[in-house]
Amino acid sequence: MAEQFLSTSALRDALADASFDRPPAIVSNAHITGLSVARALDAHDVPVIALDRNGDGVAPPSNAVEFAGTVTYPLEDFEGFQTDVEAIVEAVGRDVVPFGCMDEWAHAYARVDGDGVRLPFADAAVVDSVLNKSELYATCERLDVPYPETHRLSEVSIDEAADALGFPLVVKPALKREFEEAFGTNVIEVADREEFADVVTAAENEGIDVMAQKRIDVAAGEDRSLASYVPPAGVEDAIGVVGNARVRYPRQFGTSCLVERVDHPAIEERALGVLEETGYYGISESEFVYDADREEYLLLDVNTRPWKWIGMPVAAGVNLPMAAYAAVTDAGYEAAEPRDSRWVYLRDYLSLLAGEDAFWDVLSADDWAALLSGSFETAADTDLTTGVYRPTDPDPAAKLIETEFTDREYYCAC
Repeated sequence: MAEQFLSTSALRDALADASFDRPPAIVSNAHITGLSVARALDAHDVPVIALDRNGDGVAPPSNAVEFAGTVTYPLEDFEGFQTDVEAIVEAVGRDVVPFGCMDEWAHAYARVDGDGVRLPFADAAVVDSVLNKSELYATCERLDVPYPETHRLSEVSIDEAADALGFPLVVKPALKREFEEAFGTNVIEVADREEFADVVTAAENEGIDVMAQKRIDVAAGEDRSLASYVPPAGVEDAIGVVGNARVRYPRQFGTSCLVERVDHPAIEERALGVLEETGYYGISESEFVYDADREEYLLLDVNTRPWKWIGMPVAAGVNLPMAAYAAVTDAGYEAAEPRDSRWVYLRDYLSLLAGEDAFWDVLSADDWAALLSGSFETAADTDLTTGVYRPTDPDPAAKLIETEFTDREYYCAC
């Protein structure tokens, strides 16, 4: 457990005084997703270093994290970030394996030019081609994989897009994270031409390429995502599970707060086809939603990194972070046959129960007893896991409560 969140220089000194019998893993950012990755790796005795631009995330106090400290935020100063990473590698005295847990961190580690960083995913050019919605949807067209009707505003006018799509419609960026930094969200729904023009103009002023997309009549609770690890050898050796975001918060377009494993071979086949076509290897989440009007699943996005509910496939016996780590080190890992698993992020799930009268609890009395007693961590007959709350590792949940009831708020929910 990291005793405290250190400055970059203090972290470098602490690492220089430590010894590592295998390459340590780095997780950035160090919040909900980073915590889940750290726990997945710690279960196989992989040492974990948590790096972030501040110490407000929930991962640093976890038992799964050995060291935690500040690193220059790559979107603000990439050269400074690279210098910090190089200094950390030098202090460790051996290679490190980075896990970027948001797009900007994955991008940054892929772009680090220097020895000592073993990337467990494809290089920056391939990652860019998958994350860029324009290129991703072009891949879907080639493979006949359905995706939402989309018009690239670099190719058509605002009026042409509006006439084709009608209102309301959705404005989204080709590259998500830049848009999130500028607008605080990765998608904006607009109700009329004036609002549409305002959003597009604001994006142009920020130098962000955007597209207009038909608003999908999403069937709530029917989402499907392939959570997978594809090794460098290709999709024939991929491992993964399909997850259903049964509950989101907010309900219609929010982030997942209860996800369960489901069998859906067609989704797996489509997702792996897209990954094979792009040449991507590494951890990814391929997101599909069910369009009630078209009566088919549409590919929305592919996240080329760990994501919020990555603890679900781990609990299902498919430890994607460990598979990725093992592929670039001397460690061994073999995934189990997937078993049923459900993941819940209690902070959002409880908010939904308290705030929406129309929402009915989908957890049973036995589920709640297992959560409150802590037996969900050890009982053989439970299929539950959680995003942050773990009685055997309580400090991350305590940190989350601290940020909920004070004026401190972490900058990212994932």
